[in-house]
Amino acid sequence: MPDLLWDEVKSFFDAELMGALPDVEIVGSSVADWQALFDLVRSGGWAWEYAEGGAVRALPLAEAVFSRPAGAESAELRVWPHPAVLAVFRLYSDERIDFDVDVRELQGQERLDVLCGFLTVLGRRLGKAVEMSAEGDSGEPVIGFSPDADRVVLLADPRFP
Repeated sequence: MPDLLWDEVKSFFDAELMGALPDVEIVGSSVADWQALFDLVRSGGWAWEYAEGGAVRALPLAEAVFSRPAGAESAELRVWPHPAVLAVFRLYSDERIDFDVDVRELQGQERLDVLCGFLTVLGRRLGKAVEMSAEGDSGEPVIGFSPDADRVVLLADPRFP
């Protein structure tokens, strides 16, 4: 049984309503959580690519990423939990893990299941909530992995995104 049903949540995946790149955050993160994420990415069986300033590099330790000098090139980690689904982690802060997904890649039940599976793996590994909200919206999240429920749940009414 899927965590969420496409017909019930498809409004959250409408690029005109939510923006094309909704924000996903792993709540209450630290450098240790970034390292756990890096370890998961290395062992998770997903395709991935780490880059600094656009130059592809080996994935360093999280501590090394966040101890780079001020003004260093921006760093990002691209992870493909499915060949047609990309999550882009931007390593701006050692206290916040956030990433973007593209709702245009997440249409239909199969792709929704990919997203839910990815959020679940991340949340379980880190033991934290993983929440998705509209692009650029600092408002309430709409869906997310709940450690208490041990699955992805609705966090907002899909009839009123």
